[in-house]
Amino acid sequence: MASSYPSLSSDFHRERRHTLLQQLAPDALVILPSATTQYRNRDADYPFRQNSDFAYLTGFPEPDALLVLAPGRPEGEHLLFCLPKDPQQEIWTGSRAGQEGAVQNYGFDQSFPLDEMDQRLPTLMDGRSVIWYPLDDEHCHEKVRIWRQLLARRLRRGAQVPDRLANLSTPLHEMRLHKTSAEINLMQAAADISAQAHVELMRHCQPHVYEYQLASRFEFVCKQAGAEALAYNTIVGGGANACILHYVQNNQSLNAGDLVLIDAGCELEGYAADITRTFPVNGHFSAPQAALYDLVLKANELAISMVRPGVSLDTIHEQVIRHLTWGLVQLGLLTGDVDTLIADEAYKDFYMHSTSHWLGRDVHDVGLYKISGVARPLEAGMVITIEPGLYVAADNYEVDAQWRGIGIRIEDDVLVTEKGAQVLTQGVPKHREEIQALVGSAFTDSF
Repeated sequence: MASSYPSLSSDFHRERRHTLLQQLAPDALVILPSATTQYRNRDADYPFRQNSDFAYLTGFPEPDALLVLAPGRPEGEHLLFCLPKDPQQEIWTGSRAGQEGAVQNYGFDQSFPLDEMDQRLPTLMDGRSVIWYPLDDEHCHEKVRIWRQLLARRLRRGAQVPDRLANLSTPLHEMRLHKTSAEINLMQAAADISAQAHVELMRHCQPHVYEYQLASRFEFVCKQAGAEALAYNTIVGGGANACILHYVQNNQSLNAGDLVLIDAGCELEGYAADITRTFPVNGHFSAPQAALYDLVLKANELAISMVRPGVSLDTIHEQVIRHLTWGLVQLGLLTGDVDTLIADEAYKDFYMHSTSHWLGRDVHDVGLYKISGVARPLEAGMVITIEPGLYVAADNYEVDAQWRGIGIRIEDDVLVTEKGAQVLTQGVPKHREEIQALVGSAFTDSF
């Protein structure tokens, strides 16, 4: 159950806040809003998910809150504005931490009711030289403008309005890009749960099962194992649907002779796993399917072997492109010189996405990919995906009919270590022999 997996304590979040403040001027002020409840339709809201930046610094799970960090403030540097306790409202929406709970359970020095923001923020700004907040948050930007305006009215009494506004995302996202040991443990747990669910889908796959049935089984297995949510909308693409990169309709029956591509991962304490596996619906690869699958698998293994500090994602991607292009020529899907085909981007008819992205609190996590226009080198503590693929559209009449409608992606989550790569998702098979032994092995009439 969930209790058997690692958990982040209030000390972790306080340490993250302390680390952030060490990077800022001693007279800075940090302001960061939480997420708010989003409504699906009348009187029905979406399941609440906390803003990833806010969760990283606070661990506070409620909507409509505001983090303020005021270094050097004698009464306390770590402040939280949140909704107060309200017994009548809590009957409908659940228990709130309130001001006392925010201090006792989440490690804040002080907490104030949310409706005191306009009263207290101008005073908290007074004498600060710079305000750090997410500049792309229009609502927060407007509130900061109002608070500075209120403070400016006090100039006759000697108030000092901060004259600089800075983007909090810049230092904060660099912090999030480099994972601590506690975060890595959580991501390994999320990967283990997701791998277990992928294995179950292989075992329960058989012709005439619907895509949505596999998708629902994935969610069931993950939540039974302790995951709070899925990290993203599950993709279950049978046959030519696998060639639609973000296919989420999941409403078709799976056919014998087709492959099914499943891109799915769970979220544990806000940290994502992201796994893709592709396998035959009836447990047996045809010759064309096997040829393309082995080409993608070798690209996956090649890319993982390159992961180490100092290597860039661009370099890895370039080698994957070269390998896949060479293989497509060998199989007859492309014709010509490999270097020329790469220069002409001919491979993009079959491979149109990147090989990797950052992974963390967001499935496409934050962090710069280039610094001053140059691809940044990998560093220990970063977590990435490795996800080469090949997609032959059903209407691609430039290739022989045997290849059409085949879509394959093999995706793993990889931690960059000082020595190289640590694959977090090795709990789910990807070699054809292992897959063929699993598919359909536990089929029941439970569907």
